[in-house]
Amino acid sequence: MKLAKSRIDVGLSTNRLEPMLTFWQQEAGIPLDHVLKVRRGQDQHRHDVLGSVLKINHHQDPLPDTAPSGYLELLVAREGEERQLVDPDGSKVRFVTPGTLGIGQIAVRLGVRNLEAHRRFYTQAFGLPERVWPGGVAFEAGESLIALEQDPAAPVDAAFHGKGWRYITFQVFKVDDEHARVLDAGGQEALAPVTLGSTARISMVRDPDGNWIELSQRASIVGSLE
Repeated sequence: MKLAKSRIDVGLSTNRLEPMLTFWQQEAGIPLDHVLKVRRGQDQHRHDVLGSVLKINHHQDPLPDTAPSGYLELLVAREGEERQLVDPDGSKVRFVTPGTLGIGQIAVRLGVRNLEAHRRFYTQAFGLPERVWPGGVAFEAGESLIALEQDPAAPVDAAFHGKGWRYITFQVFKVDDEHARVLDAGGQEALAPVTLGSTARISMVRDPDGNWIELSQRASIVGSLE
């Protein structure tokens, strides 16, 4: 996969906007970049995490009380800081000294039921380089890491609509091509490529456990949605 941005983004959903913004901006020290109006009743508060986007999706309508996804924790490299925090909805973030576990920017920890199936998925569908990770394996998505850890009790087929960590995003040059590549490698289609106005062309795929992955061809990054 040819990445248009050398960092992944990560998305969560919430009904509790003010407590979440207070936590992420003040306690976690993650600055707001801008707010994107996704649709009526949903705004995306986009925060800058060392070049990755933390997408806090605020839904006015109550989110269903669904099971969590396999995305366990966001790890952020920050000089002179070693601490773990939990936001008001229960999502975990951990700050580590740069270089810890090979993290120079961010990493996303993911619990998976079948490590080998996910290894094949990230190798064949995305072509990401592999590296050692305690209790599993990690893949390099530019400067970011996706860390997979074997967990026989990991969630399966997590719903997209629910509280907490829900998806990661790869910014790509041609979403249609990359979407087809993922499907050819055995990935599950969750949303066929669709154009969102003049902003982006996106699709959604799912990993072997059903965790959601967004592929995004963003005009502000690649210059064209064609």
